[in-house]
Amino acid sequence: MVGGHFAGEHNQHSHWDTVAGMSDPDPPEQPAHRRTPGKGVSPEARPIEPSTPPEFGLVQLFWGDGKGKTTAAMGMGFRAAGHGFRVHMLQFMKGGADSVEDVRGEYNAIAAMPGFSYENTGHYGWHGMADGSQEADHESDAQAGFERAKELISAAESADTAPFALDSSPDDGVHMLILDELLYAADRELVAPEAVVELVETKPADLELVLTGSHTKPEYLYDSADLVTQIGKEKHPMDAGQRARRGTEY
Repeated sequence: MVGGHFAGEHNQHSHWDTVAGMSDPDPPEQPAHRRTPGKGVSPEARPIEPSTPPEFGLVQLFWGDGKGKTTAAMGMGFRAAGHGFRVHMLQFMKGGADSVEDVRGEYNAIAAMPGFSYENTGHYGWHGMADGSQEADHESDAQAGFERAKELISAAESADTAPFALDSSPDDGVHMLILDELLYAADRELVAPEAVVELVETKPADLELVLTGSHTKPEYLYDSADLVTQIGKEKHPMDAGQRARRGTEY
């Protein structure tokens, strides 16, 4: 016994008192947050203010025969715009079609999102489909779209690195440029694949460039890309006759 307690009992109490921090009347103050990027705080919505991305500059490709290539790119665009970064989407090959209505839910959403804008250079109908559209028209529109892409990239090259106003023109520069269906245009040889490679390899170092489209693997771009995502189809309701639906396909 020690002081009215068995030695073992005393040692046991001392151990648990130490573990509980009770043996020190003034335990060290715990940090208010973890020393991690998340700081131990759950995220919440905040006002969107113009900002400059600290780590942009990669090249991303989304290709494959599955649904969701454009959707994935636009979702990332909305995320970037939510941080106050300037995002622009230039669409190839999507000038409207008889199979869908003349409205796009994504255009409405982009128009309501600060810092996100879009433009469309596609011709009505689809290249290679017997829909009454002329193949030469698709090619000329794709070429015009490619020239426009070069203009936008050049504008980003000469732009100041300071944050862009959320309502600024994409001709003043952007942080992320989405070239939707450009891979499809290159696959159809409406735009030369070699020209796409040159475009990618000469882009500004801080511009995040996102290319989508094509069911064919864009091997010509693999050495230039930082991220390549193949979106593959396992099952699709359109194979059973389901037409494009408002809110999911357009």
